[in-house]
Amino acid sequence: MAGSEQRDTPDPAAVKRHPVLFRTIKQRRNPKLRRTDITVTDDAAVKRAVKAASLGNAMEWFDFGIYSYLAVTIGHVFFPSGNDTAQLLSSFATFAVAFLVRPLGGMFFGPMGDRIGRKKVLALTMILMAVGTFAIGLIPSYSAIGFWAPVLLILFRLVQGFSTGGEYGGASTFIAEYAPDKRRGFFGSFLEFGTLAGYVGAAGLVTALTALLGDAAMEDWGWRVPFLVAGPLGLVGLYLRLRLDETPAFQKLEDESAHASEAADAVETSTKGDLAKIFRQYWPTLILCIALVGAYNITDYMLLSYMPTYLSDELGYSETHGLLILLGVMVALMAVINQVGRLSDRFGRKPLLMTGMLGFLFLSAPAFLLIGQGSIPAIIAGMLMLGLSLVCLLGTMSAALPALFPTHVRYGSLSVGYNLSASLFGGTTPLVITALISLTGSNMMPAYYSMAAALVGVIAVACMKETAQKPLDGSPPSVSTKEEAADMVLATAPDPKF
Repeated sequence: MAGSEQRDTPDPAAVKRHPVLFRTIKQRRNPKLRRTDITVTDDAAVKRAVKAASLGNAMEWFDFGIYSYLAVTIGHVFFPSGNDTAQLLSSFATFAVAFLVRPLGGMFFGPMGDRIGRKKVLALTMILMAVGTFAIGLIPSYSAIGFWAPVLLILFRLVQGFSTGGEYGGASTFIAEYAPDKRRGFFGSFLEFGTLAGYVGAAGLVTALTALLGDAAMEDWGWRVPFLVAGPLGLVGLYLRLRLDETPAFQKLEDESAHASEAADAVETSTKGDLAKIFRQYWPTLILCIALVGAYNITDYMLLSYMPTYLSDELGYSETHGLLILLGVMVALMAVINQVGRLSDRFGRKPLLMTGMLGFLFLSAPAFLLIGQGSIPAIIAGMLMLGLSLVCLLGTMSAALPALFPTHVRYGSLSVGYNLSASLFGGTTPLVITALISLTGSNMMPAYYSMAAALVGVIAVACMKETAQKPLDGSPPSVSTKEEAADMVLATAPDPKF
C-alpha cells in the first residue's frame, strides 16, 4: 500500500519542470463537479417511487407471511396425519423450499434489472408472486388428492420463491437510486415498513379468521381465504409499479451506454456474462453482503416468522395468542422504523447496524429466558428486546446494502448476494430451530442460534465502509434542491487566484 502511494506521488522536481502537464493529470483524476453532474430529485416522484416499491414489497411479504402464520394448519391439510412434529417439519421444509430457488430468481431477475430496467422487472415479480399465492389457495387437501397435494404446494412455493428472488434487490435499488443522498436511510426505511405492514396484514387476517371461524373451520376451508386475497392485491401492486418512471441513476446509465463506442457492441450482455462479471469482479463485496444478510435474515425470520409457532408448540399458547403478541410488537416496530432510518442518515449506517447486531448478541438469551416464563408481560418484554434490536437492522439495511455495489451491477449483485444468503440462512431458520429443539430438548436454541448469527454480523459490519450521505457508487450526486446542488458545485470549485 505504501509503495503504491509513493508511485502516485509525483517527483517535486518533475512537477516544477512540467507544471501544465501535472495540472492536467490532476484535473483528469479529479474533474470539476458541474451542475449537470448532479441529480436534483423531484420530491413528488421520490414519494411515488417509495410508495410503489414499499406497497409492492408489503404485498409480497403479505403473501409470504401468510404461509408462516398458517404453518401448523398447512401441515395438517397437506401432509399425512399421525405425527404433529413430522407435519410441522414437513410444513417448514416446504417453507424452506421456496428459499432454495430464490438465488435462481435473483440470478435471473437481477442481471435483467441491470439491463432492461428496474421498473419492468419489479412489475414481473409482482405478477408471479400473486399467481403463486393465489394458486396455493385453490389446491385440494391431502385427504382429497393424496400425494399430489404436497407436490402442487411445493410447485407454487417454488413460483413464490423464484419471484421473491428479484423483489428485495430491485425494490431497495429502486428506492436508493431515487432518494437524495442525505435522506437515503429515511426513504429506504419505508421498504422495511412495507415488509412489516405485509406481515402485520397477514398476521391480522389470519388472527381475525381464526377467531371468527375457529380451528376446525380454519383447517377445513378458512385457511384458503388469505391466499385468495393475494390475487386482487397483486393487481393493485402491479398498477402502482407500472405507473412509475425509471430511476434517475439507471436513466443516466442508459444515456451513457447509448453514447458508448461501437467497440462495446462485442461485450457479452447475456445473463451468464453478467453473472460471471459479478462473481469475478465483486466477490469480496458479495461475501460481505452474504454475511450481513445472513445475520439479518436469521434474526428477522426467527422473530417475525418462527415466533408464533414457538409460542404455540413449545410454550403451549394458542396460535391466536401468539399472533396477537407478535402483531403488537410489529406495530411498535412500524412506529419507530422511519426514525431509525433518519438516525442512520445522521449518524451513519454502521453505528445503527452495530447496535442491532450487539443487541441480538447480548440480549437474545435474557429475552428467551423472559419469554420462557410464559406470562404475557414477560413474553412482551422479551419480544420487545428482540424487536428493538431488529428494528436497528430493518431501518438501516435497505439503504446500506444497495450502496455496496456500483450502478451497472447493483440490482444483479444485490439480488444474487441477498438471495444466496436468504436461501442458506433465512428460509431454513424455522426448520433448523425446530430440529435443534427436537434434538436437544432445549427451548433456548433460538437464542443461541441468533447469537451465533449476530456474532457474524458484528464482524461484517466492522468490515463494511460507511456510505451515509455519500453518492451511490457509479451514480452522480443526488440532492433535494437546486440550492443544494449550487452549494455543492461551489464547494468543489477551486479557489480563484489573483
